[in-house]
Amino acid sequence: MKAVRHFLAVSALALGATAASAQFVKGNEAVKVMPDGTRKVETPPTKGALLAKPCRAENPGCTASGWQMVETQEGLRECTEIYARPGTCRRSTYGTEKRFRLWIVLVRGEWMHCQFPDITSKCVSTKALPYGAVQ
Repeated sequence: MKAVRHFLAVSALALGATAASAQFVKGNEAVKVMPDGTRKVETPPTKGALLAKPCRAENPGCTASGWQMVETQEGLRECTEIYARPGTCRRSTYGTEKRFRLWIVLVRGEWMHCQFPDITSKCVSTKALPYGAVQ
């Protein structure tokens, strides 16, 4: 019985570490940690974009093509669009709920959709059709 409890505790820690480690994308140039420890986060610019009326994150019809995982000043968010406009994002459920997700990152000055929270996964320009995955 003691061995079972130990196994369960170690398993819970391992799962927690896995979920926590993917709460950001290593190499995402949009996130800068300043010398004082504060974070400066850039989101995709809306200037020049053809924007529809914002689709609210609480509207289930807004995510037919999946959630856009965007790093914001508030942390990792699930958004209905890549721009993370007010009302279009909610707290991330990554690691606790399986959903179709795309990761929005800035790589070499270009905004990209990545299939996984890893810039070496399938990443394409946000102007191209992305490779999504249930995660």
